Formats: sequence, C-alpha cells, structure tokens
Amino acid sequence: MKEQAYIMLSNAQIFEGISFGAKGTAFGEIVFTTGMVGYQQTLTDPAYCGRVIVQTFPLIGNYGVNSEDNESDSVYASGYVVREKCDFPSNFRSEGNLEEFLKEKNVIGIYSVNTRGLTRSIRENGVMSCVITTENIYDKKDELAEILKLCKPQSRLKKVTSKEVNIYKAENAKHSVAMLDLGYRKSVLNEFLSRGCNVTVYPAFTTADEIAAAGHDGIVYSNGTDSPDELSALKGTVKALFQKKIPAFGIDAGHILMALSSGAEIEKLKHGHRGLNQPVFRKKTGTTYVTEQNHAHCVGYIDLAKAEVTHINLNDKTCEGLSYKGIPAFSVQFIPTTSGGAQNGAVFYDEFIAMLPNNSTLKK
Repeated sequence: MKEQAYIMLSNAQIFEGISFGAKGTAFGEIVFTTGMVGYQQTLTDPAYCGRVIVQTFPLIGNYGVNSEDNESDSVYASGYVVREKCDFPSNFRSEGNLEEFLKEKNVIGIYSVNTRGLTRSIRENGVMSCVITTENIYDKKDELAEILKLCKPQSRLKKVTSKEVNIYKAENAKHSVAMLDLGYRKSVLNEFLSRGCNVTVYPAFTTADEIAAAGHDGIVYSNGTDSPDELSALKGTVKALFQKKIPAFGIDAGHILMALSSGAEIEKLKHGHRGLNQPVFRKKTGTTYVTEQNHAHCVGYIDLAKAEVTHINLNDKTCEGLSYKGIPAFSVQFIPTTSGGAQNGAVFYDEFIAMLPNNSTLKK
C-alpha cells in the first residue's frame, strides 16, 4: 500500500508524492543537485547536513548502494526527494536498494514528485526552509506555516566535524599532512593517502598551536559546511597558521574559510552550486574543468594584495579558486576528483604535494 508524503515550502507551496524510506516529519533547507550519478555519495556528504535534497535527474537508484561508496558514516541530510526511484537495481557492486538504505539511515524520502517544478521554484525564489512529512500536511498546514516562518539555518559545523583527532597512515608514506575537518569526505582523505601522505584529521575547533606543534608538512582545510557565520570562529586559527607559512590547500568550504581569514567578503548564492557538472575555468592554463560542488556561498571580494583569483565558474562568473601571496597556499571551491563524477581535478592534489618540503618530518 503506497502512502502519501508531502513537502511544504516556506512560500506556502505544497508538493505531493509517495513515501519511501523512513516515516515521520523533518524540517530543513531545501536544495537541488544536478548529478546524474553519485546519489549515495550525495546522501552521505556531511555538507548536506540539515538539508532536504532534490535530485533533478529523473531516475535515481538504478545501480543500488554498497558499503564502499559512503563519503561518511552517517547521512546528515534531513530528507530526500526524487522523481522516480528504482527498486530493482542492476550492478555487480550493488548490495541493496535505495529505499532500504534510507530506512537504515532513518531518512525521510519522497518520490513521484514534480521535481522539475520544485527545482524551478528554488531557482526563482532561492533556497527556502521546508518541511517533509509522511503525515497529512493539510491537517496541520497553518501550524507548519508558522513554524517555517521561524526556521533558521541549523548549526552544522559541530555536528559534522570529528569529535577527536584521528590518524590515517599511507603505505610508503612520504609526507605528514594535517586536515582541519569541516565535514570532510572520505574520497578526499583517500586522495592524500594514495599520494603517500599520512593524514591527521583534527576537529574544527583545534587550536593553531596544537596543529603546528605536530610538525606537519602541510595543512588541508577540508570540504564541508561553508557557513561564514560558523567558520568565522576559526579565523584566528587559520591566521595563526598562515603566519607560520606552512603549505596550505583549501577545498570547497576550506576555500571559504581561508578567504574569510584573509578579510574577504563572502556572499550567499541564490540557490547554491550543487552537482557533478559545474564548469570551472582556470585562468593560468585556459583549462575548463567539470567539477563537483556543494556550497551555498562564494567569495565576493578579496584584497588582491593578499590573493589572486585563479578560477571562475563559467555559469555565473563567481570566484572558484585563489592563490595566496607571500605564503605557499591556494584553494579551490570544488571537490578535485570525486568517486561519483569527473576525475580531471587530480592535478590540484599533485600541485599541493609538490609544495611540501622534501625533508619531510617523517624523515627526521
């Protein structure tokens, strides 16, 4: 027996569909992502914490889910919205279907939704608060509308960052790298491990003195939550590490954090950049990269005496990369290579590794 499910936006629009996954009611910020594949990576990306995800591609779940493709151990999203779901996946790696995965992770899902109309509403009105529920929304419409008026963005950083320091060892390690965890993805960690870097993952609120005292060859500011209000609490840490001139690499949210710490103005995008097909132009080489992105903000202004804009988004001309002056540091506002999408960003990891000292602390 199919059960109805509903989405109500803060502008009072209601979209109906059929329930799958967990039952119940959840609130969140509704966003859309344009990826044709990589839905498991999307669901387990900590940067979607507190958000209701709309997949614009019409068929989701056709290759199932497996234990290897999770980007984290949890699903931080509040809900999941698709046009059509596949209950009988076909892939040699499949270990189950999407609905079973959502039930296991206690995520409310809804399918048979007009995702085209929903996406258009988000594009026209911007990101909004919403409620996703398997209860009859019309019985509580006025009550829910009042709740949505009061909804504020959730505090995400404390939820997604590591609770303790974790060390990951690479085979035949050549370097030691610190990663400040803003909600990192496992695929990003694996890129460094595969390049011979031992990685020490630090909780976001670790002090600069603690990180510097460990004597790492380089520092990575990870992808994750890009809220400038939350990241502002970390500016002092980043400024202190900048002064030590340790090679640094910022990824997506890490790009925002580094820019914020250098006095940049951060702007909120109307509906964010999310998906596997964002075109980014690199000024230095004239190369266009097809990138995966998941962020709500961009760098609006930065003092050009401190940093140079190296990459731009070809869709809206926003800043997608910075190279810092006077310190060995750069950042990009996308995920260089992903397990669910394009692999053409590997060069950025390699360029960071090339910045690390030859006399690594591992050799001392």
